[in-house]
Amino acid sequence: MNKYQYKVQGVDYDVEIVNVEGNIAQVNVNGIPFEVELKQPINPSTMPHKPVVAAPKPQQPAAVAQTEKSEKPAKETAAAKGMKVMAPLPGTITEVKVKVGDTVKDGDTVVVLEAMKMQNNIEAECNGTVTAVMVDKGDTVMEGDALITIG
Repeated sequence: MNKYQYKVQGVDYDVEIVNVEGNIAQVNVNGIPFEVELKQPINPSTMPHKPVVAAPKPQQPAAVAQTEKSEKPAKETAAAKGMKVMAPLPGTITEVKVKVGDTVKDGDTVVVLEAMKMQNNIEAECNGTVTAVMVDKGDTVMEGDALITIG
């Protein structure tokens, strides 16, 4: 529908408004889908006006895999099953050390995240098999974003 670029506290965001129904909008922020609640309903035909949005509420990953045709569909389809390893802080993915099907143990480093010029090893929080990898090297993530799923 409409695409915007924002800079918030020095971090660039590409925001695409996919659909607006009443006061609920489906948006993609840096390629990650969110459902946001608008403080006041807007008319889609008047989209040049900037909508005021409340805090984003991530959609369920299973719904995302079904409703969105992204460049990474194979990686997100199995994301609904298992334990998700979440980003502890915002940053950039500098290395993904696992792939779908790999066996990991509690404490294994699965992703390296750069934040504030520091490399942070993100570790598996349980034993299991990697069922989904939701990030690639170079991706920007926010605190709480799912990185991988271990089943």
